[in-house]
Amino acid sequence: MQIGPGISGHRVAVTGVGAVSCAGAGSSRLWEMLCEEKSRGSFNVPNFSTDHLGGAKDLRRLDPFALYALAASDEAWRQSGLEGPLEDAAVIMATGIGGLQSLLAQVDVLKTKGASRVSPFMIPMMMPNAGAAAISMRFGLGGPCETIATACAAGTHAIGYAARLIASGRSPVAVCGGSEAVMTDIALAGFANMTALSTSGLSRPFDRDRDGFVMGEGAGTLVLEQWDHAVRRGAPILAEIVGASSTADAHHITAPDPEARGAIRSMRLALQDAGIGADEIDHVNCHGTSTPLNDQAESEALRSIFGSRLVPVTSNKGHLGHSLAAAGALEAIATVMSLLQQLVPPTAGTTHIDPQVALDVVITAPRKVDLRYAMSNSFGFGGHNGTLIIKSVNQ
Repeated sequence: MQIGPGISGHRVAVTGVGAVSCAGAGSSRLWEMLCEEKSRGSFNVPNFSTDHLGGAKDLRRLDPFALYALAASDEAWRQSGLEGPLEDAAVIMATGIGGLQSLLAQVDVLKTKGASRVSPFMIPMMMPNAGAAAISMRFGLGGPCETIATACAAGTHAIGYAARLIASGRSPVAVCGGSEAVMTDIALAGFANMTALSTSGLSRPFDRDRDGFVMGEGAGTLVLEQWDHAVRRGAPILAEIVGASSTADAHHITAPDPEARGAIRSMRLALQDAGIGADEIDHVNCHGTSTPLNDQAESEALRSIFGSRLVPVTSNKGHLGHSLAAAGALEAIATVMSLLQQLVPPTAGTTHIDPQVALDVVITAPRKVDLRYAMSNSFGFGGHNGTLIIKSVNQ
C-alpha cells in the first residue's frame, strides 16, 4: 500500500460514516456505547429495522454479514449527501470469512433434505464479495468493486486501499470498510480450541489478567471523497485520511512477531505516508485484542515508535468484542468520532493495566484531549498489519 512519500495527489476527505454493532444500527449509538465505562455484556448485533434497505425478498437473499455491510453503508451514504449512479465510484469492503451462516444453514439442508433442496442462492449468499456487490448495486457505483480478506487487518486495509484510489484520481468517491457475522458454534469452537478466546468470557485489553478475546460482529463503513469534490458540493467533511500502510510479519500463521517488527514498520510507514513525526500523534486507537501475546507485542511496537512519550490509547474491543474484519472499520469510525468530539473513549473491561504493557491506557471514563492526528492499528492472523493516520478538520 505504500506508494512513495505520502498519499500524494488528491486529499482524502471522510464525508460519511455508518455502523452496525452490538450497540445497534447507527454510528451515534456506537459512539454513545463506546463512551460508557463498562461493556453492555452482549457482543451480538441486536435486531434492527431493514425496511429502508429494500424489499423483504431481496434482503432474505443476503447473509447477515452482507446485510450489516449494506445497512452501515446506507447510513454513511445518506450522511455524505451523495447521489448515484456514479460510474467511477469505488466499493472496497472487507470480510474475514464471508457468509458462514448461510453456508452452515445449507449444509444442514443438504444433510436433512437432500441435495435437490439446497438453495440456488447459497453461493451468492456465502461468497465474500456479496457485501461489496450489494452496496455497488444499491447506489449504482460502477468503479472498482473489490473485497479484501486479510483477517483482522482487512477493514483497515480496505480503507487504506480506498484512500489510494481517491488520492490517485482513479475514483472521486469510495465506500469502504468491513463486515463480519460469524458468531456460530463452529467458529467459536475453532477459536476456542486454538486458545484465542477468553476462558473467562471477558475482554480486558492490556489488563494484567487478560486471557483472550471475545467474539463480536457488525460492520463499519466510511465514505471517502476527493477533498475538492466534497468542497464543491458543500458536503460536511468529518476528517481527513492522511496516511495508510500495510506490512507483513512474515513470522507465523497466528502468533504475532514477538519483536513486533511488522507492526513497527506499519506505523513508521503510515507516519511517513502522512508526512508527520510520531511526536504529532495525539491518540492511538489500538488493535488491543485482550490476548496476552497480541497486547504485549503491540505495546512493544508503540514504545518503539513513541519512546518514553505516553500517548493516550484505547481499545474498543472491550465494548465491541473482536469482530474480525469489521474491527478495523468500526475502530476507524471511533477514531473519526474521537477527532470530532475531542474525546478518547475508555477501554471497557480493563481495571488493572499490565505493568509490562506500560502504556497510557484510558479507562473508566472518556478523556478530554486536544486531538489533531490520531493513529488506528489493526493486526491479523497471517501476520497482516495495517495502520491509518487520520487528521482532524477542526484543529
